[in-house]
Amino acid sequence: MKLHVSGPGSRNAITGYGEGYVLVNGQRHESSLIVTPDQVVPWDVSEFTKITAGDFEKLKSLSPEILLLGTGPKQRFPHPRLTAPLAEAGIGVEVMDLKAACRTFNILVAEERKVAAALLFA
Repeated sequence: MKLHVSGPGSRNAITGYGEGYVLVNGQRHESSLIVTPDQVVPWDVSEFTKITAGDFEKLKSLSPEILLLGTGPKQRFPHPRLTAPLAEAGIGVEVMDLKAACRTFNILVAEERKVAAALLFA
């Protein structure tokens, strides 16, 4: 599916997604990644079941006000002990499937929120 966003062109936008990929500003990504309004970085998590507390520490270091966790084709919730450091830092965590996380990311970027999306494909 292609997504269209109106707004500032200098911010990252998720411009499409499909089975096994996400487009950020038209560039295709086929492995887990972290997207913020200003950067796109690989996320060294191959699948949801392999997420560790250390993986969330990397997300915490980005200092978003809200983290969108896209858990692949279906919504799955990580154990609260994994996300506790984020809550302690005042970072909200919203868990959703990958497609919903992509759509929500674009809305929050358009609202000029300090958001990060951690996107998993499996």
